[in-house]
Amino acid sequence: MRIFGKARHRPSASWRQATDRAFTLIGDGRYEDAGALLTRAADLEPWLSESWFNLALLHKFRHDWEQARAAGLRAVALLDRDTGAPDWWNVGIAATALQDWPLARRAWQAYGLRTPGDATDAGEPLGMDLGSAAVRLSPEGEAEVVWGRRLDPARVEVLSIPLPSSGRRWGEVVLHDGVPHGERTTSAGHSYPVFDEIELWAPSPVPTWVVLLEAATEADRDALEQLAADAGFAAEDWSSSVRLLCRMCSESRMPSDEGEGEHLDPHDHSEPGHPGPLGHRTDGQLWVPERECGVAAPAGLVKGLLDGWVADSPDSRDWRDLEEVC
Repeated sequence: MRIFGKARHRPSASWRQATDRAFTLIGDGRYEDAGALLTRAADLEPWLSESWFNLALLHKFRHDWEQARAAGLRAVALLDRDTGAPDWWNVGIAATALQDWPLARRAWQAYGLRTPGDATDAGEPLGMDLGSAAVRLSPEGEAEVVWGRRLDPARVEVLSIPLPSSGRRWGEVVLHDGVPHGERTTSAGHSYPVFDEIELWAPSPVPTWVVLLEAATEADRDALEQLAADAGFAAEDWSSSVRLLCRMCSESRMPSDEGEGEHLDPHDHSEPGHPGPLGHRTDGQLWVPERECGVAAPAGLVKGLLDGWVADSPDSRDWRDLEEVC
C-alpha cells in the first residue's frame, strides 16, 4: 500500500462501519457521538480524503469553522483530481464563514469557478456575478424561502422581507450550503436553485414592520413598493407574496409566482380567499383592498414613507396598525 502516493484502495470494514454509524447519528442530531466515530475512522484511514471530508462535513453541521477548515484542508491535500471536488466547496464555505478570503478564493478557483483576483488578495471575492437565488431561512425550524442576490458561492444577500418568524431581516447576508434543496421557476421559464441557510453571516440594522394597507388597486400597492425602493429600502405585499407549502413541496420544483388565471394550485396549503401570510389565494379575479404589508425601513422613516404614499392618492390609499416585528 502506498500512502504518500495517494493510491486508491478499499477502506477497511471497520472504517465503513464507523462511518455508516456516524452518519446515522448525524441524522439524529447526535453530533458529539458522530464526531467520536469519524475521528476513529480518520485514525484508521488517515490517507483517505473521505476520512477528512466527512469530518469537515460534521464540523460544518456544528458550525465549528476552525475545525471545518482544518479537516477540509487535509481532505483536499489527499485528492486525486485537480478540480470539481466537493471537498473544495466545503473549504470555501468554512473560509467564507471565517472571512479567510485568500483561502476562499483559492477554494472556488480549485473547484473550477471563475473568481476575480488571485489567491493572495486579502479582500472578498467580489464581482462573481452569480445572479439571483432563493434561500431557505431557518431550514430546521419554521422554514421560509426568500429571494436574494448571490454575493459568492456561499453567501446570499436577502432582498425579500422575511416574515418575523424567521428571525431574519431584509438586507442581511446569510451563509448557505452548496447543495440546492428545490427550485423556483418563473413564468419566463427561468429556474433558480433554493439553498439552505447555514447561519447569519452579517446582520441588518434595518427593522421589519408590518402594516395594514387599504390599497384600492394593485397599482396603489405597487406605488408603495416603488416608493420604498426609491428610498433605498423595501416594502412587500405579504398578502400576495406568501404561500404556505409543506416541506416536500418546498424542496421540489415550484413556480415562484401565481401565474395567470386560476390562482389556486395543489401545492398551496393556505386557505383561499383570505389575505395575509396564512392564506392569500383568490380565484384570480378578486382584488382585496386590505393588504398585509411588510416594510423594511428605519424607525425615523417608515411613517413618513407611508404618509407620503397616502398623500399621493388619498382617495384610494390608507394605512393603520403599524408594528415593528423584527
